[in-house]
Amino acid sequence: MIPESGPAPRPKAWLAVARCVGTSCIMLARGQVRQPKDNVGRVLRFADGSTSRVYRETAVRRQPAEPCVLVVAFTLRLVRGRAHRLFEAESILNTPLFVGFPGFVNKLWCAHDTFGAYRGLYEWDGAEPARKYASALWRVLELVSVPGSISYKVLPGLRRDEVLADPARIAAAGTDHAWWRLRTQE
Repeated sequence: MIPESGPAPRPKAWLAVARCVGTSCIMLARGQVRQPKDNVGRVLRFADGSTSRVYRETAVRRQPAEPCVLVVAFTLRLVRGRAHRLFEAESILNTPLFVGFPGFVNKLWCAHDTFGAYRGLYEWDGAEPARKYASALWRVLELVSVPGSISYKVLPGLRRDEVLADPARIAAAGTDHAWWRLRTQE
């Protein structure tokens, strides 16, 4: 996978993550974070030929003024077989690492795909906040991921639910076999 851009400088990334965790804790305490079930179990097909099952959804009540879809992918190091289910169960503990970032709207947590990569399919309010999040997240993911497996793609002007309903909306945004591009269900 070729990343859209690379990681943020470590001090900048870890400061952003620390701020996010603080904000997230307040949001969680106030009951501002939801776990909808609407998309859980849904199978997503990607243009690289992989498929992935949505195992969790996280959302906050925010209507984006500048909608943006963000797709993140990574392959976990040393996670095989049943350990994937353990990762899915424990990953709820990672929620404070993203919900407090400015602009977060929602996330679909996608299980490891047919090639072993996990994906997050997000909606953000603004492309720049999505990029800042993804470049900071990179520093967290590099601790547990196979080197070279982290990638992200920012798609400004799109709503996640619109893309899920009509994957052709992003067809013009990249190559035919892009790892991040959803395929129409056949």
